[in-house]
Amino acid sequence: MDHFAYKEGKLSAEDVALETIALEVGTPVYVYSTATLKRHFQVFSEAFQGVHALVCFAVKANSNQAVLRTLAREGAGADVVSLGELTRALMAGIPGDRIVFSGVGKTPEEMHAALRAGIKQFNAESEAELEVLNLVAGEMGLTAPVSVRVNPDVDAKTHAKISTGKSENKFGIPWQRVDAVYARIKELEHLEAVGVDLHIGSQLTDLAPFREAFAKVVTLVKDLRAKGHDIRHIDLGGGLGIPYDPEQAAPPAPAEYGTMIREVLGDLDCGIILEPGRLIAGNAGVLVTRMLYEKKGVDRTFYILDAAMNDLGRPAMYDAYHAIVPVREAETDATLEADFVGPVCESSDTFAKARKTTPLKAGDLVAIKSAGAYGAVMSSTYNSRPLVPEVLVDDTRYAVVRKRQSLEELLSLDEVPTWLTGSG
Repeated sequence: MDHFAYKEGKLSAEDVALETIALEVGTPVYVYSTATLKRHFQVFSEAFQGVHALVCFAVKANSNQAVLRTLAREGAGADVVSLGELTRALMAGIPGDRIVFSGVGKTPEEMHAALRAGIKQFNAESEAELEVLNLVAGEMGLTAPVSVRVNPDVDAKTHAKISTGKSENKFGIPWQRVDAVYARIKELEHLEAVGVDLHIGSQLTDLAPFREAFAKVVTLVKDLRAKGHDIRHIDLGGGLGIPYDPEQAAPPAPAEYGTMIREVLGDLDCGIILEPGRLIAGNAGVLVTRMLYEKKGVDRTFYILDAAMNDLGRPAMYDAYHAIVPVREAETDATLEADFVGPVCESSDTFAKARKTTPLKAGDLVAIKSAGAYGAVMSSTYNSRPLVPEVLVDDTRYAVVRKRQSLEELLSLDEVPTWLTGSG
């Protein structure tokens, strides 16, 4: 459920018409719903009532400070993968002991910052990383809490570009090396193994791959404990899908996911860490864009929008489906098929092909739905297009939580050497 609905013929975020925001802030613009963010976090958390669980929002899904602060007030921790994300999480009020640091390429600088912040754990991705982390922690006179990310070699049955749990993927330590890696951690003076970590992919719509991977890890935890390792919790990652396409079956609900995890863990007596991102933020945001032109092709109609692949890259990168709806409720039952495209000079700058839609005209506003995760965070300035603004709605009020980047601000990032200016 989300809080975007037509009210008096106008698509609204909670009690604010998207048309109102577009007129004031301009388009394209991302709009997020506070009520939806809160509801999704609450529903997910409630699925684990009675279990010692820490829900760490995956900051990579949406790193806006206003979004993070909203979730922090609901009790969310954070899963971060960079110094920038760590800093954002701390600034949003998420305490260090509710932050886990993932990612395959942590730098010594990032390790220093995370140790200073007192994070809950590092999700280590390689043996080489562990050696560096031990040195950094030693320099600081600290012991780094570590969970080893294992690669269970499980096919998540998701898009190849968001699969992370197969042996061919870059993530995690091979299953065959896990025993040796934990033995090495015991030898390293400034590391402490506190858990096991895994994450098999994103936008999973079937619980079977989760069940298979989690069962393997439960067996692993029992084996590690038998060998003297004090494994206190399992980081199960994220990845549970959301409904993008209303024509397709909905993914499992968080309650089903929670039930499955309880069944797999059994009496293991182990805390769990969960890292939902898309599930919390995906359907809490839309991208509002204005139609610039209708263009008739030989055998198709193109609706050219002022948003482009640099603003929302998922369709171009993953052939991802996003529902596209008019901001003004249609007054006719007539439909046609159109390609929704952007102005960027790439054929991949296409949001939808042969999509059934009500007829639109130049100047009409449309909302690209399910854009709250991996939307603004993945945007770029390709074609020298400035970054678009983000707006957070809370009931009847709204605020710009990231302003539109001006062309002057974008160009000011460039520096021309003196030999090209004639002054050197």
